[in-house]
Amino acid sequence: MKFECSIKDARLDCVVISDHNISRPVFCTSGITRMTVIHGGEQVTQTGSYIEVQLPDLIEEVPYTFSLGYDGYAPANRAWMPLGPYLRTGDGGVIQLPPVRSGFHPVPDEPTTSFSGLKLIPQPTHWSPTGQTVLVNSYSCETDAMRFVAALAERQNQGPFLRPDGHPVIMETADLPHDAYTLAITSEHITMAAGDAGGQFYGAITLLMLLQTHKGEIPCGTITDTPRFAWRGQHLDCARHFYKLETITQLLDLMALLKLNRFHWHFADDEAFRLQIECLPQLWQQTQMRGEGHLVPAIFSGSPLAGGSYSKDDARTLIAHAKTLNIEVMPEIEVPAHALALAQVFPDTRDPDDVGSERSVQGYTANVVNPAMPRTWDILEALAREVGALFPFGLLHLGCDELPIDTWMGSPTAKALMAEEGLETTQDLQGWTMSRLAQTVVKNGQRPAAWEEAAQGKNAGIGHNAVLFSWTGAASGFAAARAGYDVVMTPAQHVYMDMAHTDDIDDWGANWAGYVSLDDTIAWDVIPLDEPELVKHIIGVQGAFWSEFTTQDAQLWPMLVPRILGVASKGWQSRDITPADLHSLATDFTRIWRA
Repeated sequence: MKFECSIKDARLDCVVISDHNISRPVFCTSGITRMTVIHGGEQVTQTGSYIEVQLPDLIEEVPYTFSLGYDGYAPANRAWMPLGPYLRTGDGGVIQLPPVRSGFHPVPDEPTTSFSGLKLIPQPTHWSPTGQTVLVNSYSCETDAMRFVAALAERQNQGPFLRPDGHPVIMETADLPHDAYTLAITSEHITMAAGDAGGQFYGAITLLMLLQTHKGEIPCGTITDTPRFAWRGQHLDCARHFYKLETITQLLDLMALLKLNRFHWHFADDEAFRLQIECLPQLWQQTQMRGEGHLVPAIFSGSPLAGGSYSKDDARTLIAHAKTLNIEVMPEIEVPAHALALAQVFPDTRDPDDVGSERSVQGYTANVVNPAMPRTWDILEALAREVGALFPFGLLHLGCDELPIDTWMGSPTAKALMAEEGLETTQDLQGWTMSRLAQTVVKNGQRPAAWEEAAQGKNAGIGHNAVLFSWTGAASGFAAARAGYDVVMTPAQHVYMDMAHTDDIDDWGANWAGYVSLDDTIAWDVIPLDEPELVKHIIGVQGAFWSEFTTQDAQLWPMLVPRILGVASKGWQSRDITPADLHSLATDFTRIWRA
């Protein structure tokens, strides 16, 4: 079987060459967003970006051409080509077609200047060199922090980090801020001072990276280093693509090398719920796999059947691994929208008399649970209790993004609830819903978190000391901070690493928020220059990676590295790094990571 696809005149021209005769074939595939048939076939069915197209009988070795397009979009690059294409034959068989060439492997631009300071990302707060250097091939120090970093170095082929005859490191306790440390590097020994385990860990990380980037010839002097923000995060969407546990632990290792300390684990969305909870086992059992013969078709899949789920022991393993890296794990359960899988498993979370016609931006209908249905609260409260209790960090992300316009406006039960509560709009009812669920989270002894839309509604939104994540742009984060919410800044135009790097048609990624280059990751203000008082509510920075077009774990790394270096810089450094210096340092770091 042969399958080829090319982008031409805002359409996808597809060619199938079969190695045998096939009667009544149906072409099945997914794209980045909702697709349409332009010519050469007839649409059979569609769910979001997944589409089935009836083709005529295929004749052995005779090419057949048909064309697909996107509703309202022009395909930007190879990531927009058919994902996981396959044929369903007239007799019910399945034939997987060869995938189109996938993934993008960017190489940082060659730096035009050489960086003369310490080769560290993020850069330290202050560096006072003596002008001398010391040859070091390992260190000698027996503390938990140094042992944790030694294990990290071994896993990443950057060891040995500790040896009995290594350069001596003396640990001291000092009155320093959380995660802060100092290093006094001399030819005789290194003195590290910190006020907590986090500071010791990051001091050890700095020693490891100096060993790698300076190739064993470490500059002598004093490093004083304090993070700008308490929250320095990275998000991963494991709902659209199931990442192996080893891949996620490797991501945590990468985060630790860059002094990132919050992992946002997104395992629930329209397409799947992947955590093996006990209160509602049918939720993950019926959605963990997508494709032929399953409740959810092969949306965003690389094959006719794909997926998986994470056991509670998997989650505990991940949490324990993160703990050794000074990283906390925050789970997300994603409601009331982005709940297609949940609503299909539990249809009684929706009003059967709802005559509304809302559609999500991904092209889904009926992907929102209804807060006026009693079953909705049985499920949401059970989810909040069990998922929240599993994660000791104590922060539970509830979702609340991209609610379709006019949701619930065709539901009699929702309209009755709105009248009872004095609510007028979709946003009012959303805010009421999130506030009620947040109250449950607080009663469970945890703190709620949500996307920026949770602040909407005349009832002031979610409340309950919730942490909000600003994603549509920096301005929405500033507005939430002004309203008194603690905010993590995650603007898509700068830190969404599923965006394509460039507008090159041979690139890879989405582009709805724009093209995000390495330079773009640092070209923004986390706190508005004219409102420095917002520092008390803007608590951090976080990168995001959504997996709509990721069908293999390996496709993650060239999208994250080197752009995650910009996220790390914005989260830690009190001053911005220049694009030239970032490119210079990215070259060294990318070489080390890929090795």
